[in-house]
Amino acid sequence: MELGLYTFGDVGTDPVSGARVDPALRLRQLVEEIALADEVGLDVFGLGEHHRPDYAVSAPAVALAAAAGRTSRIRLSSAVTVLSSDDPVRVFQQFATLDNLTDGRAEIIAGRGSFIESFPLFGHDLDDYEDLFEEKLQLLMALNDGEVIRWPGSEHTHEIPGRGVYPRPVQDRLPIWRAVGGSSQSVARAGALGLPMALAIIGGEPARFAPLFQLYRKSAAQMGHDPKTLKTSLNVHGFVAETSQQAADIFYPAQAEVMNRIGRERGWGPTSRAQFDAARGPNGAQFVGSPAEMVDKILATHELFGFDRMLIQMAIGVYDHAQLMKAIEILGTKVAPELRRAAA
Repeated sequence: MELGLYTFGDVGTDPVSGARVDPALRLRQLVEEIALADEVGLDVFGLGEHHRPDYAVSAPAVALAAAAGRTSRIRLSSAVTVLSSDDPVRVFQQFATLDNLTDGRAEIIAGRGSFIESFPLFGHDLDDYEDLFEEKLQLLMALNDGEVIRWPGSEHTHEIPGRGVYPRPVQDRLPIWRAVGGSSQSVARAGALGLPMALAIIGGEPARFAPLFQLYRKSAAQMGHDPKTLKTSLNVHGFVAETSQQAADIFYPAQAEVMNRIGRERGWGPTSRAQFDAARGPNGAQFVGSPAEMVDKILATHELFGFDRMLIQMAIGVYDHAQLMKAIEILGTKVAPELRRAAA
């Protein structure tokens, strides 16, 4: 089982200390976090793409490239690339370049994204939300198959009449994951295409999402793919500290500020500390606690899903960077070794 981190590079004001974090500072911090994650033995670090004032990462491949020279083993991924509003050729070239810089450690997690700002920014119509993603994903997969691409074009992609695309990645193929939420249609499509799948869970009980993994494997088998060869990831919110109380007290204010801000945009009700504490119980979606609690909850969730990877969003909102660095150290030195022993 692989264990890693992902974040969007939040900027803004620390709700506890009042300290201000701007994009320049946050991007420098991200490089330090990725370097430490590599040093303590975590497997993956992902950066998500957003086009909003509250996030510093709009170009994941660029930010990951900044960390490439500071790392030697950890895999570097988008989490996610908003493929619907991007050019698949440029996405492929950017991550193939990253793959060369890291000697074969680059990945792409492609998704529709959780926000819509990129669609009008790059001149796309939201009415084409579904078709944009599906057509561009097909082109990205074709680019991954070989040096010369012959693409007939589609409604939302242009014709490519036998052109080379460079550089080629160090890996035989770039790993291209499909990110999904709770949509059974997206899950089935990921399986039918034979792509590894990353499922994000940020609320509710994780157990109710387990049937989606069964659907994914069934869809893959029906299209002739061997489900045993297809990787799956569970992406969650969480935080680890020396004690459960410390973890909750550090993580809650920043995470609640983010979720309430997004909730006001989307019509959700406000969250509360009582709801948060309930969600970090054994059956909830918050993976927050001591190292032992984290290990137990991940293993229990693994029994339900059988995933190959878990990515945790510990850096959500703005809080003290030293506390985040300590959490990364604990995750790599205390949680990851126990998970590997259990998996072995």
